[in-house]
Amino acid sequence: MFVIDYYHWLRCGDWSFDPEFFPDPAAMVRELHDMGMETMVSIWPQVDYRSENYEEMKQQGLLVKSDTGVDVQMLFHGNNVFLDATNPRTRAYVWNKCKQNYADLGIRTFWLDEAEPEFTGYDFSTYRYHAGPVAEIGNIYPREYARLFYEGQKANGQEDIVNLIRCAWAGSQRYGALVWSGDIMSDYEDFRKQICAGIHMGLCGIPWWTTDIGGFHGGITESEDFRELLVRWFQFGAFCPVMRLHGSRRPGTRLFKQSGEEREGTGADNEIWSFGDHNYPTLVKFIRIRELMRDYTRSLMREAHEKGSPVMRALFYEFPADPVCWDITDEYCYGPDILVAPVCHEKARSRKVYLPAGALWVHAGSGQSYEGGQSYEIDAPLETLPVFLREGRQEYLIGKI
Repeated sequence: MFVIDYYHWLRCGDWSFDPEFFPDPAAMVRELHDMGMETMVSIWPQVDYRSENYEEMKQQGLLVKSDTGVDVQMLFHGNNVFLDATNPRTRAYVWNKCKQNYADLGIRTFWLDEAEPEFTGYDFSTYRYHAGPVAEIGNIYPREYARLFYEGQKANGQEDIVNLIRCAWAGSQRYGALVWSGDIMSDYEDFRKQICAGIHMGLCGIPWWTTDIGGFHGGITESEDFRELLVRWFQFGAFCPVMRLHGSRRPGTRLFKQSGEEREGTGADNEIWSFGDHNYPTLVKFIRIRELMRDYTRSLMREAHEKGSPVMRALFYEFPADPVCWDITDEYCYGPDILVAPVCHEKARSRKVYLPAGALWVHAGSGQSYEGGQSYEIDAPLETLPVFLREGRQEYLIGKI
């Protein structure tokens, strides 16, 4: 999927392509579609005071209200307030803008950033939504933000709707929400937290989940330590519901408009060939592993749609009778057949893996069989990670990992 990370202008509440950079956006979208690519436009829910839409939205009551103090809800490249996604009139207004400027050009996916939303000062008693005080009902905002686009796309005749979004709440899944875990740090602590986050999202009924492989903040492309972290994260990403490489790599480059105003900069290189020739074959291998699992992954997604089953599953979900499984936070099952044990500690070349009782397990790398109900120390050179298959299942992966 081709992604236009275009949030700087959209953050200001001017929902259209800037002709300075996209003189003929319709032709661009058609060309990408002809190459089999989809476009995704990133939209933030802030409305800058300077926006052409600000006064109209304020007068119509379409913005989040501040009960006290100065009515500036986020300081980021200017003074911003948030569109009130809980207000059905706001949803209609914003979707109309996005339809005219994007959907009518053939754009079918959106990147919904800042979905919490991210107030600069988290004094929730200060803010009020159409649906009620933020201190009481604030958590529904990301669900209603996803709803804004889903219902608009549905009314536009679109099917199979999915939009990337930075936050979710109970019920977000009904609005095509593909949730990513936010702008996390590029370190092993945050990496370990992603395993728990993915498991918990599945248990909450939200199967479409992903993470910024390598983390978002602080990763230095040329650093060998960061490169190793990225490889380990990439291996984990191959066994997530959605595999997605993203992050603001350092050192970055400052960018400016023709007017001289600074706009959002760009990060350093972040392609799979950007992290050293010695790591490139490993990253390619795991893309191919992901492709090998395409049919299996689609079957998991179908099951999630029909039954609500998670794609990433806590061990206790598959093995509730095994008491050890209830306390393990750094392993999980990818569907019913594949057990994944990410290597998530710095410089580690092996790790302890518990294999649940009630099944026989086959190491996907060596093909060696293991009895369940025991822990094993498993070798894990940088080129691979411990993955086990239920005996007799998904055997096409043996020797590939």
